[in-house]
Amino acid sequence: MMGQATLMGEQVLKPEVDFYGLCLQDADLSVVPAPYPAGRVMEGFVHTRPGRVDIESAAHTHTAVMIAQVWDAEPPVDGTRAWDLRAETTVRCRTGKLQVWGVTCGPIAQEIELGAPETEWNVRLCSAGRAEVAKAVEEEGIAEGIETYLVQFWPTA
Repeated sequence: MMGQATLMGEQVLKPEVDFYGLCLQDADLSVVPAPYPAGRVMEGFVHTRPGRVDIESAAHTHTAVMIAQVWDAEPPVDGTRAWDLRAETTVRCRTGKLQVWGVTCGPIAQEIELGAPETEWNVRLCSAGRAEVAKAVEEEGIAEGIETYLVQFWPTA
């Protein structure tokens, strides 16, 4: 019987979303062949490119909430709330740190600390509050803390 996954770290970030997009990208841009937003696909929810994971938001310009969790093994699927969307992918991170980028505003100051450089990570992304943030931005022009992302990382091997 396999043991349970252990949560190694959790961070709460407030990424700036613009032009409906944001990205998780290796902190060393020299190892990212096409830094964000190059090659961005503006449909769907999650798209992966070498060194980065692109996320499409439900609203144009707003401040989201992102909970980043690092686990030592695959965590259970989060059931603490109803998630609108869920996707899984992988990303290789040379530095052990990911920056959170907006389309034009660049990275926020806080980086996601994965803790292990030169590692391939499984990534599970969940999003909630999508309809609510789209409505708020349409009616008020801006929103803060309505759209929430849970991003869970665990090593692939």
